[in-house]
Amino acid sequence: MSNLVGVRIHITGLVQGVGFRPFVYGLASREGLLGWVRNTSAGVDMELDGTPEAIKAFTRALREETPPLARIDRIQVEDLEPKGFTEFQIVHSQPLEGAFQPISPDVSICQDCERELQDTGDRRYRYPFINCTNCGPRFTIIKDIPYDRPKTTMAPFEMCPQCLEEYHDPLDRRFHAQPVACPACGPKIWLEMGQKKLAEAEDALQTTRQLLKEGKVVAIKGLGGFHLACDATRAASVIELRRRKFRVDKAFAVMMLNMEAIEKHCELSDWERQMICSYERPIVIVNRKQDSTIALEVAPGQDTLGVMLPYTPLHVLLLEQAEDFPEALVMTSGNLCEEPIATDNEDARIRLAPLADAYLMHDRGIWIRCDDSVVRVFKDDVYPLRRSRGYAPYPVFLHREAIPLLAVGAELKNTFCLTRGRYAFLSQHIGDLENYETMVSFEDSIEHLENLFRVSPQAIAYDLHPNYLATRYALERSEKEGLPAIGVQHHHAHVAACMVEHGMDANAPVIGVSFDGTGYGDDGAIWGGEFLLSTYQGYERLYHLSYIPLPGGEKAVREPWRLALAWLSTVGVELEDLPSMADYRDSEKAEIVLQQIEKSINSPLTSSMGRLFDAAAALCGIRYVVNYEAQAAIEFEALVDPDERQDYLFEFGDGIVDPSSCLKSLVKDVQHGVPETKIAARFHNGLTRMVVEVCKDIRSTRGVDEVVLSGGVWQNMVLLCNTVEDLTREGFSVYVHREVPANDGGISLGQALVAMAHLGA
Repeated sequence: MSNLVGVRIHITGLVQGVGFRPFVYGLASREGLLGWVRNTSAGVDMELDGTPEAIKAFTRALREETPPLARIDRIQVEDLEPKGFTEFQIVHSQPLEGAFQPISPDVSICQDCERELQDTGDRRYRYPFINCTNCGPRFTIIKDIPYDRPKTTMAPFEMCPQCLEEYHDPLDRRFHAQPVACPACGPKIWLEMGQKKLAEAEDALQTTRQLLKEGKVVAIKGLGGFHLACDATRAASVIELRRRKFRVDKAFAVMMLNMEAIEKHCELSDWERQMICSYERPIVIVNRKQDSTIALEVAPGQDTLGVMLPYTPLHVLLLEQAEDFPEALVMTSGNLCEEPIATDNEDARIRLAPLADAYLMHDRGIWIRCDDSVVRVFKDDVYPLRRSRGYAPYPVFLHREAIPLLAVGAELKNTFCLTRGRYAFLSQHIGDLENYETMVSFEDSIEHLENLFRVSPQAIAYDLHPNYLATRYALERSEKEGLPAIGVQHHHAHVAACMVEHGMDANAPVIGVSFDGTGYGDDGAIWGGEFLLSTYQGYERLYHLSYIPLPGGEKAVREPWRLALAWLSTVGVELEDLPSMADYRDSEKAEIVLQQIEKSINSPLTSSMGRLFDAAAALCGIRYVVNYEAQAAIEFEALVDPDERQDYLFEFGDGIVDPSSCLKSLVKDVQHGVPETKIAARFHNGLTRMVVEVCKDIRSTRGVDEVVLSGGVWQNMVLLCNTVEDLTREGFSVYVHREVPANDGGISLGQALVAMAHLGA
């Protein structure tokens, strides 16, 4: 045909392991195009012959009909002379030296696979590892790119003839699905108890279910590591799991079979339903129904539950409902408190021995550990709290080219970030870098992702806190490799991370309201209640919460009664005047703390908003000692009366926000027996009003009306909802996190962009 033309097309984005080449094959066949398509280390390439009209229709369909798991970032089209192709083929992958591409996160079981799982006539009936191009493991099994089976932990499993036929059929939904397997050739499950193998295959599954019904704790190997599971409706089982795991009060996640079960126990909005059912299948924090039969010990002191649906076929089979089977299972990370989640069978046998009564094992390797993601829904969209399985390592798209750079994050809720091209690759959740095991996981993950995305950092960004293990790693590596090391102030990084997500102008300043628990300040104090006029290049600290001493340093974080004493001392209220603090009135400990404050002994100064929440909760008698981060603030928030309209006054001026009036009013209400629910509401209402008034003051002097809310305190949904609503009503444009957490889990992204601005990159 004389009107034939040729094109070469290069596509970047999430286009491997998501059924993209079969999609291209089908489009080409539909439009009558001839040529080929292949994966490379840099994306997907294709060459095509066809009429101009067919080529145009094809390129339009590439974007408009993209497979559900694919994400196209860029399409480059180059005109060619027709090559005279006689057919359309999917050709072998091509490795390219130094090239890279995004990697798909692990994806929950799809409807087609779940249907086959329950089909007695299907050869994969009740097979715990059923998967296809549209679902299954990705990130946790990939050793290297291009994403082909020999470079995954599925390499040891040689496909049987039937699986091989599906794998090579472009019209089959298992075409080049790298984890494809069946009972004849794939991974297998078994149950161990007392170092003995009790059962295999279906018997292992049913015996596990029986153990759970009996109230036992079972370690279950999943996608990115082990879970510890028990009956969530049996208080004794939950209490025992807490005792073994050294997890006193922090909430456990709960898995239920379907939405009908979740609806029975939780109040859900349409967007929460949508998020729970999404292919990422995160843990979603939702409101608990008062009549729920899930044990209160699952989430003590809270009015919410973290719920998720089964996201692997093994979970689906495990949660099958029977008359006497628990409707909900606790499904928490398989580790001792603060250790990394166990991934290796032998490691699990050793580390989880004191925790689990039995182990449901399998022999598919986990190359990189990956915890469950945790989200909330805010304003009909995702609000991430922990970004991991289902989301990592999909990148944040940058609006300009980035140099190869490593940002190592902070100490708590650590993630790190690698940049290259238009991508910022945020790691999966690593955890708190407070022990050797987690530090090893941090270093191993950096090495793996640098290899996976072919990043050789030209600089390293780090938090200014001199004692953070991540900071030490950055400085030691910088010296060893001769790389520039850029220290980034903690709260500046928080604000910058949110700016990146929204593609904000590099030179236009924003009002950054950065509230959290701890961040090392430029003056050596502990910051955390900050109003910054911020760009990527720098910031000006316009207002901050007034300083108070932190008696005992880190001890005060774990014992909020110390903070209550510090604030009482600061605002001039006598301890004897407060009945809620009666236990400390004649306490020898209280005397020591007051002397520490008076003489400035081991009492660093802090402007932390998180610590103000702790103090307020202690002054009300809600929580004097915490056993997990932000416990006092979380329980304080749960008490808020939504109908209360009064507020406590925060005063501000000369760059200082002074909560003295607020705390005096709070103490007076406690003395007069005002209900805790009203006190909690008045505190939140007053804080909201203060944020709005300070932002208005900054707008009047600096002419800025864009506000960014970042830092862990903004996980408080009462405060977030009220503040966003009131700021918007006052004409501000308000930006919150949508891709990375507001807490320290998102800080590495901000570090990376601030460092690049300093380098002029």
